[in-house]
Amino acid sequence: MNLNSRSLAIVISLAVALVLTAFLALATYFSSEGLKVALVAVFLSCFLLIYFSYEALVLREIKNVYSTLERLKRQDNKKAEGRSFFTSDPLLKIKNEIYEIAAKKQLEIDELKRLQAMRSEFLADVSHELKTPVFAAQGFIHTLLDGAVDDPTVRDKFLQKAANSLDGLDTLVQDLISISQLEKGVIELRKHNFDAVPVVREVFEQFELRAASRDIKLHLDVQPGEEINLFADATRIRQVFINLIDNAIKYGRDGGNIWVSFNEGRKKYTVTVKDDGMGIAEEHINRVFERFYRIDKSRARSEGGSGLGLSISKHIVEAHRSFIAITSTVGKGSTLRFKLPKAK
Repeated sequence: MNLNSRSLAIVISLAVALVLTAFLALATYFSSEGLKVALVAVFLSCFLLIYFSYEALVLREIKNVYSTLERLKRQDNKKAEGRSFFTSDPLLKIKNEIYEIAAKKQLEIDELKRLQAMRSEFLADVSHELKTPVFAAQGFIHTLLDGAVDDPTVRDKFLQKAANSLDGLDTLVQDLISISQLEKGVIELRKHNFDAVPVVREVFEQFELRAASRDIKLHLDVQPGEEINLFADATRIRQVFINLIDNAIKYGRDGGNIWVSFNEGRKKYTVTVKDDGMGIAEEHINRVFERFYRIDKSRARSEGGSGLGLSISKHIVEAHRSFIAITSTVGKGSTLRFKLPKAK
């Protein structure tokens, strides 16, 4: 049974008054009126004594606890704003507040554990990715120092391989710097009006030989002479197209297709990059934008890239106040969509 301070004081006072009155009733010199007066006097005295003692001693401490809880909830050292702490059931309210704070703290602890696991995984991935090109270049250079430098053919071949490894290392470091700056919001976008059609055509030309080597056809779904005028950072959006098309070629099928299209809305264009490649299984879809995440773990870095392309693209699109949506079916291909504002 839940009793507040007033109810508790009434019950105790009434019990004490009844006991004392019954005791006094045994005395022959008390009249019935005197017993009634004694009953009322004892009841009022007990009530006032118990009630104000309860309020002063117990609820004062409850008020202090509640004030501390309020400061914890506000996450500052200032006193909580004044409020009535003498509720009908302060202990129940304190208990609920404690449970609420405990639940929030548990969520914070779980989130910190998740971030710690991601941090450990990220450091392991970075170490592995940096180690691969460094060890490769180191091996080629030491081979040359061991005497292969005297053979012009071997020397030029190994120097080229070492240079390629170091170029890959430079690309990885630049990608890490870019994604770090994007996550912190340090990079300032240079938005302006531009036509996206020549940007996409330029990216297609960049991947033309790679796509042709696997008989993959690149399609830009626009009308002849049509312009797709956007208001965005053209350099960054070009980087998004490079990453998305590069990824589509990597995981595409021989003889497949890649389409880039623009669907005009009232204020924005919906940009779509679609392929008919291998597709992505359901368990991977929510993770493809994570740093260093690869669907096919067996792929070498030279085939699968650094694993940062989609993550960088995601951050660039989010910096434009949009997001990339992905749908995919295994064996049928993947579709990625995001929106960009029309030219002003």
